[in-house]
Amino acid sequence: MAPGDMSVAAFLAQADTLSRLGPLAMATPQAGVLRSEVIAAGKRYKARIDADRRAGRKTSSCPPETGTLTPDQWLTHLRSYPPPVRKTVNIHMAFDALMKKRYPCPAT
Repeated sequence: MAPGDMSVAAFLAQADTLSRLGPLAMATPQAGVLRSEVIAAGKRYKARIDADRRAGRKTSSCPPETGTLTPDQWLTHLRSYPPPVRKTVNIHMAFDALMKKRYPCPAT
């Protein structure tokens, strides 16, 4: 499975397990896996948005060039998916949906 393809359900299960470790969790290999999932989704999203802009196509969202996303914001978004849906949504899809929600394009 490529980074970013993990389901929201699997991501949250691993994140919940890590949260029980407290501050030491960030030093674990599992934390690195989760981090790489989010980074891969962000890179894929940015590449698609940049390609759409270069081609003159309408983008799915209109984010600023730089921004921040805290772990709490990310986890809150993932937890907003109903449990039955979490297995069918991967991290790429969840990242795209969060960007659409946070950075909607102005109406034209």
